[in-house]
Amino acid sequence: MSLLPHKHLLGLADYSEADITMILDTAERMREILDRPVPKVPTLRGVTVVNLFFEPSTRTRVSFELAEKRLSADTLNFSASGSSLSKGETLLDTAMNIEAMKIDVVVMRHKSPGSPHFLSHHLNSIIVNAGDGCHEHPTQALLDMMTLRQKFGTLKGLRICLVGDISHSRVALSNIIGLRTMGAHVTLCGPATLIPRSVECFGVDITHNLDEAIRNCDALNILRIQMERQQAGLFPSLREYQKYFGLTRERLAKASAPLTILHPGPMNRGVEITSDVADSEHSVILQQVTNGVAVRMAVLYLLAGAQIPNPETKA
Repeated sequence: MSLLPHKHLLGLADYSEADITMILDTAERMREILDRPVPKVPTLRGVTVVNLFFEPSTRTRVSFELAEKRLSADTLNFSASGSSLSKGETLLDTAMNIEAMKIDVVVMRHKSPGSPHFLSHHLNSIIVNAGDGCHEHPTQALLDMMTLRQKFGTLKGLRICLVGDISHSRVALSNIIGLRTMGAHVTLCGPATLIPRSVECFGVDITHNLDEAIRNCDALNILRIQMERQQAGLFPSLREYQKYFGLTRERLAKASAPLTILHPGPMNRGVEITSDVADSEHSVILQQVTNGVAVRMAVLYLLAGAQIPNPETKA
């Protein structure tokens, strides 16, 4: 039974401040496990997790796999290429057949928004959304919030600016929902063509001036410019985007106080962020990656209903 008042993690809209705080607090304890000489506990021994990835992924897939192994879960990895999907089998038939093999948790990434929600109505397994199209990516937002909380001590009152392709970013929506729930002030910055209409209904501010955003925030979360969208003509060129919205050392110098820089990856160095910024003392990008494993351990543990491992527990 889940220790959260939810069976699944499909998105953050239904998660309260208390729910998110529980995940972040648990992730801090899981982070301690990762620093042990033997970073493994038997917490989810006997639990079977299948990773259903219908889109390419490196960081998220590897992070979930590692989180599962650190908790001693049995792991099954599924890739759409070479599967029966290529023979015409439906998503639901694939998922139901896999569940019939007696699995407990499905970690799913799919190009179609709402696909994890769809499966949650047809499967008995716990569903964890690892990214559904341009909709949500809840564990990425949770690891971003964990990283910010480590840096500032609290999320309440923090001024966070999300910069880049807001319209096509599942990371953006989950961050907006999660940060607002936790009491942070959120600003969106990017070309007008990359910011969705009516997004103000989420309680965010909008600016198209990165220098202005830098002067009025505590942290910047730089989103990837999706090269595959460039053919749509949403901005004239990558060179022009870099000129107006690329984060550089010169731009950082305009901040009223030292800024914290996040990026969900993968980075387009020299486009949305320069290498000297990405690798600077302002960056917490690698800390995000490590926290991603801890957050995913916390989510799996809380939803699977195991007991918190004692810090002295031997692997």
